Amino acid sequence: MRTARAVRADYPIKTVRARAYRIPVQQQPHESDGTLTWNSTTMVLAEIAAGDVTGIGYTYADASAAHLINGMLAGSLQGEDALATPARYAQMCAAIRNNGRAGITAMGVSALDIALWDLKGKVLETPVFALLGSARTSVPVYGSGGFTSYTVQRLQEQLAEWACDMRIPRVKMKVGREPAADADRVAAARAAIGAQAELFVDANGAYVVEQALEMAQRFAESRVTWFEEPVYHNDLQGNARVRAHVPPGMEVSNGEYGYAPHDFMHIIEQGAADVLQADVTRCGGYTGFLAADALCLAHNVPLSSHCAPYVTLQAAASAKMLRHVEFFYDHVLIEQRFFDGTLQPQGGTLTPFADRPGIGLEFKAADAQEYLV
Repeated sequence: MRTARAVRADYPIKTVRARAYRIPVQQQPHESDGTLTWNSTTMVLAEIAAGDVTGIGYTYADASAAHLINGMLAGSLQGEDALATPARYAQMCAAIRNNGRAGITAMGVSALDIALWDLKGKVLETPVFALLGSARTSVPVYGSGGFTSYTVQRLQEQLAEWACDMRIPRVKMKVGREPAADADRVAAARAAIGAQAELFVDANGAYVVEQALEMAQRFAESRVTWFEEPVYHNDLQGNARVRAHVPPGMEVSNGEYGYAPHDFMHIIEQGAADVLQADVTRCGGYTGFLAADALCLAHNVPLSSHCAPYVTLQAAASAKMLRHVEFFYDHVLIEQRFFDGTLQPQGGTLTPFADRPGIGLEFKAADAQEYLV
């Protein structure tokens, strides 16, 4: 029988540190979606040390998030009890008041909230999903990429690898940069993945309402079942109009730019999404993600996670309304390269390790060193 470990009543935080790593995209010179072009991804890693334990968390944000963590947020946490995670979350949210709750500030809070939960799990020698309360043993995923910068051949190869080779039964592609070509690209994607896999599209807000409705009709010909951010994400009335008029069997999703619970509440109240999205690296970490899940539970709305699949896994396994996790191409490459504790999906699902405490990931600093900003 396993002997319970004696744990002190408090674990004062000794140090808080963040570093930023900028990783070039795989397919040079750039990748793109409907509204943005990028040539690199920046990951900000946060570390919190208390006692003889260090917790890690991370976000995908500008390197300035590391400066915020090392300054204002570190000062708000120094000397406080690392195990009192709700109190530390509230403390961080109070500290950023005059700098705004959204954007970089929320991303810094998110990385630190995850690090606090990782530290707590390590102290208690328990996976975070067990601390949060497990709702499932494995988490469905969908393959996500299909950038607008890809040729049709590259688009088909990537989606077919997920749907046919890895047996992930749902995949997503980007649309919106060249609307005149979108329907044909979507049809090519359908041809590549076969009849059984679900096909999702993400416009990243590239269309206006009437254009989005026209495109929805065209996408329905390829049996698209998920239309993400058909119009600008903060145009909740516009998203609600699209949602009300898309063909039967097609859902509208929104929420990846939710930074606080009230953002998700507004989406739900306006009827702007069939499926709410939340990103643990933006919405306040695991604490914020489960707040979004609670809103979904109260209003009977499904929840899907956005990006960063491996750090999301612990909260996703605990979310009552979760539908699936986004297995996003760029982040998968980074996380599998820089962290121990990542596995490939099996049968379209990811399963958190039951025998790895905390978030189940260990950072390989030597492998990431050349990308340090």
